[in-house]
Amino acid sequence: MIFGESSERKKLEKQMRDEGRLPPGQSLTLKWPVLHEGNVPRTDLRTWDFRIDGLVEKPVRLTWEDFNKLPQIEIHCDIHCVTRWSRFDNVFKGVPFTEVMKLVTPKPEARFALLRGENGYTTNLPLEDLMKPATIFAFQHDGEELTADHGYPLRLIVPHLYLWKSVKWARGFALTADDQPGFWEENGYHMYGDPWKEQRFDTD
Repeated sequence: MIFGESSERKKLEKQMRDEGRLPPGQSLTLKWPVLHEGNVPRTDLRTWDFRIDGLVEKPVRLTWEDFNKLPQIEIHCDIHCVTRWSRFDNVFKGVPFTEVMKLVTPKPEARFALLRGENGYTTNLPLEDLMKPATIFAFQHDGEELTADHGYPLRLIVPHLYLWKSVKWARGFALTADDQPGFWEENGYHMYGDPWKEQRFDTD
């Protein structure tokens, strides 16, 4: 059985590489490894909220019920972890970032965002990347509710960048004029994180 799984994985990995879907330095995984900073938080949806602030004309606070009323879509994408694994043909369902942005009026100088998760986790992203059609705040993965390990109840998905940019346990964001480093960026990771350019660390 193990040999069969290994043979299947290697065959699929070669196919993905031949199709140009496997970034350099990455290997295919059929599982979804769990990696994160800190402990998995316990979430009470009755008190959960999502806040948008920073360089906006008026800050916004959403309850869980409010967030679930926003338009939702499904995206089909590959994901790539900075620790060198890639997982293909994922289906995420959630709210497009573009829909969330309709709730606020950004100030003219807003060009970046500092995304917030639980436990004080943050990561930085250009607003241009967040506004791409495939960037969503996901509730579900492959037809099932996100597990706590993978970001329940809400996870940002930015499929064209390394997965540490896809904040687990998302709780909001602040718009900024400058590109401010988040948790991993302050600890040696790249400010942008393009898997096709192998932008893993600040020296890359």
